[in-house]
Amino acid sequence: MNAQVQYQVDPVVRTQLDFKLEEIPRFWFAGDPFRTRIFDALSLTFPDGERYFIECVRLFRDKIQDPELQARVADFIKQEAQHGIAHDKMNQLMKQQGMPVEQFTTMLKKIFRFELSKRSPQYNIAMTAAAEHLTALMAETFYSKKETLKEVHPYVRALLAWHSIEEMEHRDVAYDVMQQVGEVPETIRKFTLALTTLLMFSFTMYRANVMLRYDGFSARERLQLFRQGLPWFLGRKGILTAMKKQYLDWYKSDFHPSQHAVIHQYDVWVKTFEETKDPILAGQAFWEAGY
Repeated sequence: MNAQVQYQVDPVVRTQLDFKLEEIPRFWFAGDPFRTRIFDALSLTFPDGERYFIECVRLFRDKIQDPELQARVADFIKQEAQHGIAHDKMNQLMKQQGMPVEQFTTMLKKIFRFELSKRSPQYNIAMTAAAEHLTALMAETFYSKKETLKEVHPYVRALLAWHSIEEMEHRDVAYDVMQQVGEVPETIRKFTLALTTLLMFSFTMYRANVMLRYDGFSARERLQLFRQGLPWFLGRKGILTAMKKQYLDWYKSDFHPSQHAVIHQYDVWVKTFEETKDPILAGQAFWEAGY
């Protein structure tokens, strides 16, 4: 690992956060059904996904000898549990809107049970580390520029800000478990990021399409929504396209997540939350501090 420059921040467990999600409108992203449902589709993954990550790390917990890593793993588990709770509330809101949430989560549970029971521990911890690499890029992707989430309802923007902050705090925990005690071959490490990306993208598109159908959009209308909306994510100047370099760093033989700097306004969120204990005010300050 090239450790000449490292940007490691310790995980901090924050509980009982209220984002007032019951007050947000149906299409909370600029009134845009497509962008709203894409983010909703991602939220659907988080509760069961976070629980899967916890189980994958626990597979190796008894092998960890480093007290510092043991402590970071404990905080990682607590943070991921809180993320699951918060996004469960988001998913409950979608259920109240008539979305087939149970259909999606039942499928996810089956997939994660299969992975844990049929795949090797090495594969599972590598999948977790790869997924953490993706989610850790959310802060930079969504919040480095104010324009990106300018039209998002402030309560949802605050939820995503808190989640992004904590993903940056524990972005290297699963990776360090994988490297120190996982005995994961390089071929598996590199393969899992490509697979995780493919699965996340395909499932997100599938769920968004289903939810838009439940919203009442015809097949022709949904096709038009996808044609108009996807370039915002994946076009030449798309928000996900912009993180290409950091994403591809994973494939370097000396890669480590802490080689990436934390987002420049990280301290703004932390300071505002410490002073106010209000995640919505912290999320607003964090967003306003973007370029």
